[in-house]
Amino acid sequence: MTPDNHGPAASAEAAGSVASAGAPGARAGAAAYATAVYERTVDGFGTVRVVPLDPDRDAPLVHSWVSEERARFWGMRGASVEDVRGVYAHLDTLTTHHAFLALRDGVPVALFQTYDPEADRVSECYEARPGDIGVHLLLAPAAAPEPGFTGHVLGVLTAYCLSTHERIVVEPDAANDKAVALLARSGFEVGPEVVLPEVVLPEVHLPAKRARLAFLTR
Repeated sequence: MTPDNHGPAASAEAAGSVASAGAPGARAGAAAYATAVYERTVDGFGTVRVVPLDPDRDAPLVHSWVSEERARFWGMRGASVEDVRGVYAHLDTLTTHHAFLALRDGVPVALFQTYDPEADRVSECYEARPGDIGVHLLLAPAAAPEPGFTGHVLGVLTAYCLSTHERIVVEPDAANDKAVALLARSGFEVGPEVVLPEVVLPEVHLPAKRARLAFLTR
């Protein structure tokens, strides 16, 4: 199993979801998630922390998320736990692509990935600028609907990205109408539909992907 953009892509894939505390590894303990690259407390919602994903620790949890039908655009439904661990172990060797978990009050609620567009195939479909950052987001399975949940999580993650970069670029699957609509509601400028080219490398094979570009500027 190979990832999309060195980490399967489906921006804001599961709009309106909230983490299921019963998912494997959903509560790894505060010590397991001690290092955060970003943290913000949202009034009435809780504290959202962004922590680096650990392939060994987090593979079972991530596998439980990406295996569901609702995560089909992520591109890993047929992956085993070992496949997932291998994908993120490879990602962990790169300096241009990074994977994180977003935690709400200590509970994982999203898989969050960032990348340098100039080191990615998306740069063949638009004019990448210095200061751009690419983002992929998959929310955890829903335990119960919670109005405003997705917006709060996405707001913290975009704030994290824009604290160090000028512009966010995302490229959800063009058929993922929910993701595109969520991005538009969240202030992203929806751009053209493009076809990300196939990538064939010894360690990575990415099929061509029809995607919709969207941008959020600081």
